Amino acid sequence: MTVSYSKLWKLLIDKKMTKTQLCEKARISTNAMAKLGRNEDVRVEILTRICVELGCTMNDIMEIVPDE
Repeated sequence: MTVSYSKLWKLLIDKKMTKTQLCEKARISTNAMAKLGRNEDVRVEILTRICVELGCTMNDIMEIVPDE
């Protein structure tokens, strides 16, 4: 199974927020943002900070995609 953060990118567009702005407001590193961009695993703490900043749940920013 893989993780997809495409919901996060759509949410950022809806909120008219850039990835850089999210990094600054949620206090996450550019390295963590790069991992998100590559759909790699990140710590739950990072996802929690993003959710708090965006006022959403983890289901709103990510999904588990089963391997085919």
